[in-house]
Amino acid sequence: MAQVGNFALILALVVSVYSAVASAVGAQRYDPRLLASAKNALLAATGLISLSVASLLFLLLSHDFGAVYVYQYTSRDLSFPYLISALWAGNSGSLLFWAWLVSLFALVVTIQKRTANRELLPYASSVMMITQAFFLILLVFVTGPFARQTAVPPDGMGLNPMLENPGMILHPPALLAGYVALTVPFAFAIAALLERRLEGWLPTVRRWALFAWLLLGVGNLIGAWWAYVELGWGGYWAWDPVENAGLMPWLVATAFLHSAMMQRRQGMLKVWNMSLIILAFVLAIFGTFLTRSGILSSVHTFGESSMGPFFVVFLGITLVGSFGLIYRRRELLKSETEIESLVSRESTFLLNNWLLVAATFAILLGTMFPLISEVVWRTRIALDASFFNQVGVPLFLAIILLSGLCTLIGWRRASPGSLARNYVLPFLAALVVVVVLMVAGMRQWYAIVGFSILSFVLLAILYDWLRGTRARRRMRRENYFSALWGLVMANRPRYGGYIVHLGILLIALGVTGSSVFATEKEATLKPGEQMTINRYVLTFNGLGYFQTPSREVVTASLSLASGGRPLSEMTAEKYFHRTYEQPVTEVAIRSTPLEDVYVILAGWEADQTTTFSVLVNPLVSWIWFGGAVLVLGGLLAFWPGGTPRTPPEDAEEAAK
Repeated sequence: MAQVGNFALILALVVSVYSAVASAVGAQRYDPRLLASAKNALLAATGLISLSVASLLFLLLSHDFGAVYVYQYTSRDLSFPYLISALWAGNSGSLLFWAWLVSLFALVVTIQKRTANRELLPYASSVMMITQAFFLILLVFVTGPFARQTAVPPDGMGLNPMLENPGMILHPPALLAGYVALTVPFAFAIAALLERRLEGWLPTVRRWALFAWLLLGVGNLIGAWWAYVELGWGGYWAWDPVENAGLMPWLVATAFLHSAMMQRRQGMLKVWNMSLIILAFVLAIFGTFLTRSGILSSVHTFGESSMGPFFVVFLGITLVGSFGLIYRRRELLKSETEIESLVSRESTFLLNNWLLVAATFAILLGTMFPLISEVVWRTRIALDASFFNQVGVPLFLAIILLSGLCTLIGWRRASPGSLARNYVLPFLAALVVVVVLMVAGMRQWYAIVGFSILSFVLLAILYDWLRGTRARRRMRRENYFSALWGLVMANRPRYGGYIVHLGILLIALGVTGSSVFATEKEATLKPGEQMTINRYVLTFNGLGYFQTPSREVVTASLSLASGGRPLSEMTAEKYFHRTYEQPVTEVAIRSTPLEDVYVILAGWEADQTTTFSVLVNPLVSWIWFGGAVLVLGGLLAFWPGGTPRTPPEDAEEAAK
């Protein structure tokens, strides 16, 4: 099966290159036979890569430890879900998964029965096949997953213990699929530039861009949850280079989805949209490069490899070629209208996009600063989380504030009277929140500003929904529930976006609460002794020990109480894998909507004297709940139907 899989990769590379060339040449010559041949080659490449994936899965599930990849990432005691996840656990396996997803997405695009922009498909197919061929080159010539070893060991090393978490099953595939899905809108953008057909490409790619945005968002959220429950440090985001690599294309895709509405409605920001979708794709490739080049230190990387120069060349060609095309087509990309007033929805959209790009650039600068400092000053200087918080937090708060402002501001030009009517209630709500928080004794300005902005945006969104619902109810003689349901279903992209904004508000609420008000305490206890943190009392009951075929596990049992009332039993663990020296921490968490009690087993002595680190993290649960709301809104916006309309469904117009 290893030989079959490797041979399938070689054939897939040949067929992909042929498909890329034949699609481009066939489009130039208007040769239907050559285009049909290119399509058949694309189908064949998909089948061959799928055969290679099936071969690797067979090797993993059959415990063929003669295959180096299988030996490095699996063992006989590994459960079935984690055997499957081993497909993307290693460098070469994840690259194979990348190539496979490209082939599947290209197949979906090709077999779709398109009535619009069909003339762009050959060039778009060529771009996707070039991207696919790049990853196949890496798999065939640099790091193949089918290498064999002469001696066949009885068992493998097993999966890294920190990866044996449900997050491993969900986080990497979601993030990789989000990266790969950005290939489709990028391919159609390049096709539109090549064909000089720059008017109708946006509707073709909007759903793909939204699909990629949704996958990246889900991937980042699951990664944050995984870090929170697995690593034993009490946090969910550390501004790690690879974490940043997953966030940056999501931010740029967010900007693209907003500005695409401007182009669709007003015919402006055409160069901006082209640039954003190119940057999103480049950042997706850059994120894949970071995890595989070893140029930056990260807990997520696969270590050093020789493929870094390949990625640098591919990124360079992509950037120069793409922006060179934009420059050559600049006359065709002129905006049809201009922003008439700084006080308009257009201006807030544009400013919001500038802030999203500025945040992306700041994160990119902070991520790459060790390399920049090494080139300039001959020494590596890494920027810690404080840099990203000091630069990023004000930008993200401004972005959230603008999302509330643009909700209630009119298109083209807003009058002073309408601004006063629209913003008075949200502003008063924010003011009330500030007064209440200060009366309650809160003096942390960051939290006060953050909570007031969140309340302003929340009221702005709810007020806009109320206006639209009341207007529809008057026009259609419906009850409030039917009017609200009809309003949302008639314009799913708009109101799905509002639900996404609500999800962002909830995430920001959780981030603010857990960042500003978290409490941490360390204590060394003997069995029967207690420690107190905030309103909680933890009683240490004792240590336990057990073995499994692959690990030795030390457990610490504790009882949690508050106000003399028992709340729960908690068990913190630390285990030692037979093939990995580094111990793995399994934290004990009691989670409520108000706060989490988070217990880390830090160390112990032979007489069972044990050290614990205990954190109380307020509002963390709202991050995960907000993530669920964000996904719900994204799915609503992605769901077929609900053609975007303005009058009479647009609340601001209907309310006049």
